[in-house]
Amino acid sequence: MKFLRLGILLLWGVIGCNSTNDDIPNEPNESMYFPPIASNTWETKSVTSLGWKEPAISGLLDFLEESNSKSFMILVNGRIVMEEYYDGHTAADSWQWNSAGKALVTAGVGIAQDEGLLNINSKVSAYLGEGWTNETVAQEELINVRHLLTMTSGLNDASEFIIKQNLTYLADAGTRWSYHNVFQKLMEVVEEAAQQNFEAYLTAKLLAKLGMDGTWNNGLIFTIFHSTTRSMARFGLLALNKGVWDSQQLIPTSFFTESITSSQELNPAYGYLWWLNGKNAYMIPGEQTVFDGSIVPNAPADMYAAMGASDQRIYVVPSKNMVIIRMGNTADPGAENFALSGFDYALWEKLNALWND
Repeated sequence: MKFLRLGILLLWGVIGCNSTNDDIPNEPNESMYFPPIASNTWETKSVTSLGWKEPAISGLLDFLEESNSKSFMILVNGRIVMEEYYDGHTAADSWQWNSAGKALVTAGVGIAQDEGLLNINSKVSAYLGEGWTNETVAQEELINVRHLLTMTSGLNDASEFIIKQNLTYLADAGTRWSYHNVFQKLMEVVEEAAQQNFEAYLTAKLLAKLGMDGTWNNGLIFTIFHSTTRSMARFGLLALNKGVWDSQQLIPTSFFTESITSSQELNPAYGYLWWLNGKNAYMIPGEQTVFDGSIVPNAPADMYAAMGASDQRIYVVPSKNMVIIRMGNTADPGAENFALSGFDYALWEKLNALWND
C-alpha cells in the first residue's frame, strides 16, 4: 500500500483544507487521570462511551497495520481508549522515538533553566567554551541556547554529522531556520550546566517521576531515545497538561508554553523542538521554501506534536484532552521521511471518520 507523498501534503496545506475536528466527542468535565508509577495499571474508556463510530474503527486498524505500524494509542483525559500492537511488537517492547525525542531534550533544558543552571538567552559558548564550532569567534558568539531550541543557529546544515569541522557559518544566528542535528548540542549544554550526564539528569528530574522506561542509544548521527509505547504516552500526557503530572509541576509552565508557541517568524509552525499545527505557514526539513497553511490541515488547529523519522508521532490536542501515539516503520518506504510526511494527513482522515458524519 502506498501512502501520500510529502509533496501532496504540501499541496493540501496550500489549498487550505479545513478540519472539522470541533465535532470530536469529549467529556470536558471528566477529571484528568494519571496512571500510577511503577504499575501496569491504567484506566480505560470505551469507544462507545465517547460516542465514536464503531464501524470506522476497522478502517483505522487496517490502515495502521498496512502502514507498517508497531503500536498505536489514543488517550482521552489520560485514559486509554485504544491500544494496538502489530507485527509481533508488544507492550513490553521498546522502539525508537527518532526526532520525536527532541521534545525530551527541550524538557531537560527547561528544567535546568528552572533550577538556575542555565539561561536559554546565554550564548552557547558560555557552557561549551569558545571554539565549539568552526566559525569565527564573532560568528559563534551570536549563537545562544535559544537558537538551538528554535533551529535558527545559522550553522551549515549540509551535513548531519555534528562534529566541529562541519559546524561552519552559513548565516547569522536568528536569520535562517533549518532543521538540523545541531540541536543535540543542547544535551551537552545541560551536561555542562548540571555537571551530570544528560541521560542521568533527565531520568532523575523527569522520566522517573513519570514512571517512564527508556534508554538513549548512540546512533550513527545522533543519540536516539527508545522506550515502550506506554512510556511515550506518559510523556504525551505530561505535554497535554503543560508540564504537570498529577498536580506536580515538572516542567515550568511558562517554559512549556513558550515551547508550544511560534518561536520565530521564519517558521511559525515550530516552537522549541515541537511542531505546531494551525499556523498560517510552515517550513519542512531540508528545504528553505515557506508553504502556506497548516502542517496537518485536517487535524485540530491547536494540536502540537513531537515528530520523528519513520513516522514516530506524539500528537497532543488540548481542546479534546487527547493524546495519540504512533510507533513503527516508515508508512511509505518509497518516500523520503524526516519529521513530516503524508502519513499525518492519511492518519487523520481515518481518525476523523471515528467522530465525524
